[in-house]
Amino acid sequence: MTAATVKHLDPTQVELEIAISQEELDAAHERAFRELVKNVKIPGFRPGKVPRKIFEAQYGSELIAERARDAVIPQAYSRAVKENALDPVDQPQVELLPEEDGQPMRIRATVAVRPSIELKTYKGLVLDVPSSTVSEDDVDAALDSLRREAATLVPVDRPIELGDVPTLDYEGSVEGTPFEGGKAENQSTEIADQGFIPGFAAGIVGMRAGERKDVLATFPDDYPSADLAGKQASFSVSVQENKVRELPPLDDEFAKRYGGEGGTLTGLRSELQKRLETQRRAQIRRTASGRLVGKLLDEHDFPLPQVLVDRESAHLLSEAKQYVTRAGLQWDEYLSKQEKTEEALQAEYRAEAERRVKTTLLLEQIAKAEGIEATPKDVEAEVASLERQYQQPRDKILELLRPNLGSLVDGIVRSKTIDFLLDNAKLLEATPAART
Repeated sequence: MTAATVKHLDPTQVELEIAISQEELDAAHERAFRELVKNVKIPGFRPGKVPRKIFEAQYGSELIAERARDAVIPQAYSRAVKENALDPVDQPQVELLPEEDGQPMRIRATVAVRPSIELKTYKGLVLDVPSSTVSEDDVDAALDSLRREAATLVPVDRPIELGDVPTLDYEGSVEGTPFEGGKAENQSTEIADQGFIPGFAAGIVGMRAGERKDVLATFPDDYPSADLAGKQASFSVSVQENKVRELPPLDDEFAKRYGGEGGTLTGLRSELQKRLETQRRAQIRRTASGRLVGKLLDEHDFPLPQVLVDRESAHLLSEAKQYVTRAGLQWDEYLSKQEKTEEALQAEYRAEAERRVKTTLLLEQIAKAEGIEATPKDVEAEVASLERQYQQPRDKILELLRPNLGSLVDGIVRSKTIDFLLDNAKLLEATPAART
């Protein structure tokens, strides 16, 4: 049988020295021979009936030994991992140790393992969240939004004002480099301070149909794309035409168009109240989830397997390359404009990679402690959701999922774990006046 000794190289890496008994090795040789001989044709012998001595004389014994090692080493490693209650997070590096007279075959396996995580308080966390109150002003704003959607656009011959809906061509660049999402043609765009990076709307106000102008705008420091955050962009803007909205009357006829209860304006207001409350609850859940994870990370400190951090960092770099490609740039050109090397850029992603890995390991540990798993019913519900989302038959969804089924299950467990933690947290709502 297999005997193994374990040496902890550091909190996230172990070295296993595994001895494989002669009996186990002999059995592996016999199994290997039986598999090989099935495909051998030697005159005078039926397929699969060639004696081992004849086979070895024809093909050599090393072929059997190699096949046996390929089979017995993974089996011995898996058994040693299980017997020593290890939790690898990567494939091992395996080497065959020199043979010693009278000693069994030995291998050395070095592998990254999940760190030991001492769970601290994770239930009953106090989280500040936005108010769930939906005011009359909120309902009024929702009604106004519906009216604007139903409005008729009427051409107007005057300079653009805030609230107008001109048709624009524009292309934006940062430091002379175009960026993804910064170009549009024949785009009908409502000019408002909200929804644009600061400076864009103000720069367009006053332009007329047929006019072209360079507009400067600056991305906020907290802009989601780190490559654009805090940077000034230049937009080449051309105005094709300008229009204004003519709003429909706010009456029962209007309410009927949007499914108001009883076909009345009062009924529509009631329906909007319910929709806004549902949206607000979802918003609170998202906010609470982010703050919950932040608190958990602050409260727990443990070493991270560097192989997982390296892998996540490489994934973030790959996403950056895809983003640059979609923006129509070559990667080398992008690095040159940023005055950075690929290594320097990957180093910048490391902090986010560490945060993601830490979050994953911590949530997995909590799930294990609470017995949270993905049931067949959970998987079926997720598959059904993907069917509706992508409008593809179930068989097609399953075919696409098969290579990533593990990731699907992990995602379900993660979601269930966060739901469990939120259900066991204490949410402190802000007052409506202080809503965030």
